[in-house]
Amino acid sequence: MASIQNQIGEQLADEQRMTKLGALLRKYSLDELPQLINVLKGDLSLIGPRPLLMEYLPLYSLHQAKRHNIKPGISGWAQVNGRNAVSWEEKFAYDIWYVENQSLMLDIKIIGMTIKKLLRPEGISQKGNVTMDKFKGQSTQPDCEDEK
Repeated sequence: MASIQNQIGEQLADEQRMTKLGALLRKYSLDELPQLINVLKGDLSLIGPRPLLMEYLPLYSLHQAKRHNIKPGISGWAQVNGRNAVSWEEKFAYDIWYVENQSLMLDIKIIGMTIKKLLRPEGISQKGNVTMDKFKGQSTQPDCEDEK
C-alpha cells in the first residue's frame, strides 16, 4: 500500500495519493456510499450543502456561512450544477441559493439530477486537479454587499 506521506511526513497531493481503484470509485461516486450510514443516523441529509473541511470554518464570510443554516447532505444544488468543476464562489452561491429556496420539489429534482450525474460522470475534478483547490477564504465581495 502506498504511503500518503512523503519522506519528511508531509501529506502527498491528491494526484499522488489517488490509486486506479480510488479513481474508479470516485468517478462513479461509489466512495460516497458509506455516507448513507450518516443519513440513517440523522447526521446527514440526502440533499443539502456538502460538508466541507473543518479548517474552512474560520474562512467563511457571514454570507457563505448561511450554508450551515440547514443540515448538510450527500448531494446538493452545487453538486448537480458542476460539482468540483465550478469555482468556490459558484459553489457557495449554489449552496446559499438552495438554503434560501429549499423545498420538497427541489429535493426531488436534485435527486433526479444526481442519478443522471451518477450515470454520466462529469465535474468530478476541477481542471488541473484530482479534486479541487483548497478554499482560501472570502470571495471578492464583502459581507455587506452579500446581504443585499
